[in-house]
Amino acid sequence: MTLSLDSIAVPELHPDAPLTTRKARLSDIDAIHELIGYWAARGRMLVRSKTLLAESIRDFTVIEAAPHAGKPGGIAGVGGLHLLARDLAEVRGLAVHPNMKGRGLGKALVLACEAEARDLALPALFAWTYEQTFFERCGFTRIDKTNLHPKVWSECQRCAFFENCNEIAMFKPLV
Repeated sequence: MTLSLDSIAVPELHPDAPLTTRKARLSDIDAIHELIGYWAARGRMLVRSKTLLAESIRDFTVIEAAPHAGKPGGIAGVGGLHLLARDLAEVRGLAVHPNMKGRGLGKALVLACEAEARDLALPALFAWTYEQTFFERCGFTRIDKTNLHPKVWSECQRCAFFENCNEIAMFKPLV
């Protein structure tokens, strides 16, 4: 069985499946693309092309659900840490499978990105989101878009929604 909307589908995962966190692999691209597409079709995040995912696969961490109770396994969550500058990285592409919501996977992925950022001695994280309350629970605060690093804007100019962006800018100092 699949969960779908407008032909964007994700395979059904058992909500009690055992989970493993690991760095994403090239073989995960289709599943990551489907999961992000599922939420993008609902207006909850921006879609990412398979080409962009392949180019930045090393940015991503996934939480993988094992096959369980007759349901197949698969990607239960994904999140990426994208370096923007020597002093800033973006948490991006954060998506949790609809069957896995409420298990803390989103927060676990943000914490994995934060740990990786700390290992790199980055002083701050940033995120674009439609989920302000979630990021506030992860220690981020809303900031004015005009205060963003110039590198953020150079990436934004490639976005189809650049002229009509309604995402919320969130920031978290790490020092």
